[in-house]
Amino acid sequence: MSLPALPDRQTPLKVLIVKLSSLGDVVHTMPAVMDIQAMFPNAQIDWVVERGFAPLATRCSAVNRVIPCEIRRWRKAFLKTEARAQTRTEWQAFKADLQQEAYDVILDLQGLTKSALVVWLARKAKGGKRYALANRTDGSGYERPTRWVADVAVPVTPHIHAVARGRVLCAKALSYDVPAHLNYGLGLATAQRRPLVALVHGTSRADKEWPVDHWLEIGSRLKQHGFDVALPHGNETEHLRSIALAEKLPGAVVWPRLSLDQLTTEMAQCTGVIGVDSGLSHMAVALGLPHVQIYNFDTAWRTGPQGLVHQCSVVGTPTPPVEAVWQAWQTSLAAQGAMP
Repeated sequence: MSLPALPDRQTPLKVLIVKLSSLGDVVHTMPAVMDIQAMFPNAQIDWVVERGFAPLATRCSAVNRVIPCEIRRWRKAFLKTEARAQTRTEWQAFKADLQQEAYDVILDLQGLTKSALVVWLARKAKGGKRYALANRTDGSGYERPTRWVADVAVPVTPHIHAVARGRVLCAKALSYDVPAHLNYGLGLATAQRRPLVALVHGTSRADKEWPVDHWLEIGSRLKQHGFDVALPHGNETEHLRSIALAEKLPGAVVWPRLSLDQLTTEMAQCTGVIGVDSGLSHMAVALGLPHVQIYNFDTAWRTGPQGLVHQCSVVGTPTPPVEAVWQAWQTSLAAQGAMP
């Protein structure tokens, strides 16, 4: 593949990232954004993302401007006659916001029809290029319009971690080697953490859940070792489960329904996180916290923590046993030097 030559790395470069959702995918995109800034220190990097995830994208230190959209909602609302006029107005406002700048580099890191539409609408600067994935990767969605819209389709090895996929695409598009250092750009982890461990039991898929009695056992062990337990939740089902767990774990705190911005701040103050494969668990990784991520089937190679002793995945069928998760937690904690 022959890619066009790029300007000197000190030249100001306007870059648009298109990664709309979901929470975990947004987190996994942050290292790619930070890589671009490291390679092109004078780059202006803007990011189009679903409004619900905009607070997290805003906290990524390399991002200049976040352009929120609500494509999920607009698509549903447009089918309702009474909401159609308002939806058109909001869509036009989004287009105006998107097209304020003309970009030298437009990167579709999603690979779906909705992201391809945004990439197509975005304005290119003179000589600018649109880049996108040339192929599907294992376990990830891919739709043909992403390639039709791209000026340059970038091939990526199919068996690749979600974080590496974005980093490799950007590196190939912008002609640099992927940096060895992995940086999410949040910078919120603090040495003055509270003796509090968040148990992330909620996930969007039932087959990713861990049994309630396992959570109770882990919570009890944490209490015996001097930790308090926090129970976040994202919907009513998770809220009820948090309440049920707290009733059997003396001193456990059910966090109120927090905004994503507030939740990020609260998690950053925890000693660590134990959680299932979910967006909140991926946030724990980005925050640099001691973390154990629980998998009922082996997709940890694609989305789990990478290469850090204080962050690890535990895989088991039908679910990992409590002892395996506890031993992983002890190892993670010791590696971070975070024993209370």
